[in-house]
Amino acid sequence: MIPRYRNLNSENNTYKRGYNIQGHGERQEWMDKSQHLSSFGKDFKQQLTTPGPWTVWMAGWGECLPYFENKVSLSKDETDKFGQPIIEVDFSFKENEQKMMADIEQSSIEMLHQAGFRDVSGFNYHKPGGDTVHEMGTARMGRDPKTSVLNGHNQMHAVKNLFITDGSFMTSSGCQNPSLTYMAFTARACEFAYQQLKKGLI
Repeated sequence: MIPRYRNLNSENNTYKRGYNIQGHGERQEWMDKSQHLSSFGKDFKQQLTTPGPWTVWMAGWGECLPYFENKVSLSKDETDKFGQPIIEVDFSFKENEQKMMADIEQSSIEMLHQAGFRDVSGFNYHKPGGDTVHEMGTARMGRDPKTSVLNGHNQMHAVKNLFITDGSFMTSSGCQNPSLTYMAFTARACEFAYQQLKKGLI
């Protein structure tokens, strides 16, 4: 794990925010090789039990900025089998994220070269939004019901007995794992809901 090192001191970089790099090194084992082997007997066993070459893999986890254009809404035309409007997701990575991804790839290649590795190549998974981990947004927290779904206690403005404490309420999580933040907000929301129940407000 390499913590974020870009834009820490207001660097004049080509993009905003930053990323961390995670990776691992491993030696190929029988599961990595079995799909390419077709034999039997002593030779086959020897091939399976002989460790393969070492490899190192690195990838970056960066922040996607919160954009007004990225949103989830109800369809005005299509409905599901229950007659309810289906969900429409409008999302794309913008220029800032594209520049960050290019920097992640180039920086990783440079680090591995400087460390003395050979046969280094870069890659980009080109995954669409929602296809990785800790996706954020869609039920924004805020004070104004016109511009947000939830209030400061993760309670829905429009439905007082509904609380949302997953990543939906956060428009962005930075480049670190946000799970502990979910847990903290969930505990706080539960305490608030309990007090509201005691008062008969929900």
